[in-house]
Amino acid sequence: MPRTIKRYESRKLYDSAESRYVSLQEVAAWIRDGQEIEVIDNATDEVVTSQTLAQIILDEGRSGRGRLSPELLHDLVRASGEKISNGVTQVQKGLHRLVRASFDRLGPVKEARAEMRALRQRLDLLEKTLTNLEAGRETKPGGPRDEQNANTEEA
Repeated sequence: MPRTIKRYESRKLYDSAESRYVSLQEVAAWIRDGQEIEVIDNATDEVVTSQTLAQIILDEGRSGRGRLSPELLHDLVRASGEKISNGVTQVQKGLHRLVRASFDRLGPVKEARAEMRALRQRLDLLEKTLTNLEAGRETKPGGPRDEQNANTEEA
């Protein structure tokens, strides 16, 4: 059963289940978590879920968080009004899967980048340690430089 959200004329969203106003970001997070929502215009009782989902996609696109392919967006624009009204459910489900898959991919990418940064830091530290060890050997008696100097002096 979808979670019911009421949209008021002021464009505020009210979550009936929690009896409080919510933001578009919260609604987007619920959708990413797998919840289904239904948005109803409080004045007309019209279902405005599609418009709300489109607003979420638009806001995330503006902020750089949402990445929908140009091909998908072209297909949506090309579709006629009748096709869109007949396929709203399919599009919603497809967009829901796409958005969820996109956000699911972000977690592992962020983790991999963090691991890469940690590995780079460890590699830098290792290189510094090796450089210090090499510098220490060159100055110690009996190190490689002393053997070279001894060989040169013997010749």
